[in-house]
Order: sequence, then structure tokens, then C-alpha cells
Amino acid sequence: MPKLDAARAPVKAGSIYPAPYDARMAGRSSIRLGQAGGLTQFGVNLVTLEPGARSSLRHWHVAEDEFVMVTEGVLVLLDDEGAHPMGPGDCAAFPAGDGNGHCLENRGDAVARFLVVGGRAARETVTYSDVDLKLDIENGRAAFTRKDGRPYEREENDG
Repeated sequence: MPKLDAARAPVKAGSIYPAPYDARMAGRSSIRLGQAGGLTQFGVNLVTLEPGARSSLRHWHVAEDEFVMVTEGVLVLLDDEGAHPMGPGDCAAFPAGDGNGHCLENRGDAVARFLVVGGRAARETVTYSDVDLKLDIENGRAAFTRKDGRPYEREENDG
């Protein structure tokens, strides 16, 4: 049956970021709705951000479109143009290849949620705007590097 039981969908907490960036994602979890429905061409996740939590490091995608819609609470969209408050029903779209780094942050005192829909390209590069980090994904395998392509190795000033 196509109707999903969100309570039975896989939940992912935390991040795949290397240290020290992984610790910055405390208070973030996502219900993998697209995975629960067997979708393979795009992802659909309902993300929960506890007070003070962020969705990700500010980033942008080379090959994948991304769309978000706030479903509960108040969030702040952080992008190259500044901070933009968003409430239930507010949406934002990030076309592939647009270098406007973005993320969502919960600056309030209550839980907030948003739906995110994004492509699943066989090959993708994600650039992180505020740190020297890049992610290359090919056929489901993720590899972090420095922006110049050097392998990522934590340095003291990365924290």
C-alpha cells in the first residue's frame, strides 16, 4: 500500500560529517519518508530540530535540487544574503549549481520541523560555505576532502 506509516519509517540522528563538524549537528534528527516508501530518484525527509540545533553546515549542491517547507515551529534560513525567519508553510528552493550556501537553524525555545525534498544524483558534490570541507558522492559512497581536493584530516583550527 502506498500510504506510509511515518512512525515506522527509519530515523537518522546526527551527521556523517567528520569531527569536529559532526558535533555541530546535535539535536537534529530526520524521519526518512522517501526511504520508507522505496523512492530512489529523490529523497524526502521530515527533519526535527531541537532548540539551538542546525539542519547542516551551510552548503550548496552541484547536481541536486533541494526544496524545504517548514511544517512546525519557527526556523531561520541562513544563506549568503543573511538570516530569513520562516514559519509553518514557508518554503525555500535551492536549484542545483546555485552557489548560495544555506542551512536552517532553530533559534527558538520549541521544537521545529521541516520537510526536505532533494534529488539523488549518481554523482554529487557538496561544498560547505563557511569551512574548508567538500563532499563527493558517487554511487552512494561519500568522501570528504578539503575544498582543494586534499584528503580531509582534522586540524586544530577546524573546531
